[in-house]
Amino acid sequence: MPVHFSVKESVFPFAKFHGSDTLLGPEMKSTGEVMGIDATFGGAFAKSQIGASSKLPLKGTVFVSVNDRDKPAVVDVARRISGMGMKLVATSGTANFLKKQGIEVEIVKKVSEGPGNIVDQLLEKKIALLINTPMGSDAKGDDAVIRQAALRAGVPYTTTLSAASAAAEAIATLRSSDLGVKCLQDWYS
Repeated sequence: MPVHFSVKESVFPFAKFHGSDTLLGPEMKSTGEVMGIDATFGGAFAKSQIGASSKLPLKGTVFVSVNDRDKPAVVDVARRISGMGMKLVATSGTANFLKKQGIEVEIVKKVSEGPGNIVDQLLEKKIALLINTPMGSDAKGDDAVIRQAALRAGVPYTTTLSAASAAAEAIATLRSSDLGVKCLQDWYS
C-alpha cells in the first residue's frame, strides 16, 4: 500500500482564449503543472484541482451529459454524487438512462431547445459541476458551447469518466475531512 498518492494536473490557459474549445487535442500545450500529494487519492486529486484553480464544489447542482458508450459507467459516479446530497440535472438521454437506474435527476434543456437551457443555467451560476463526455459529430457543437459556458462561469468540469469519478471521490474527501499541509520532505523522510 502506498504511503501517499500524487496527482499531477496540467494548467491550461483556456480563460485567456475566449471562444476556444476546452476539449484537448494533440496540439494543446499546458502552461504549467501542479501536483497534489495526500494520504488518500481523493485528497491528492482535490489538492491538484485547487492548485490548478479548479475548486470542486461541496454542494449544489451537477450537470451530467455523457455519450451512449459512457452511460453505464456514469451510473456509479451519479449515485456517489447524489448520495452526498447534491442535485443532478441532465439532458434528456442521460436523464432517462439514470432514471431507469433509480437515480433522481431532473431534465434540463439542450442548447437548441431554447431559453432555460444548460448554457443559461451555467451562466446564471445554477450549476456547480459539469460532467460532459464528448458525444461525436452531431452534438460536438453543443458540447463545445457548454464547456465554453462552464469556463466563462468558472464552473469546474470533467470530460472523461475517470476524471468524473476522481472528482466525486475528491468531493467526498473534502466533505469528510480537512486537507492538511505537509512539506514534501516529510513525505519522503
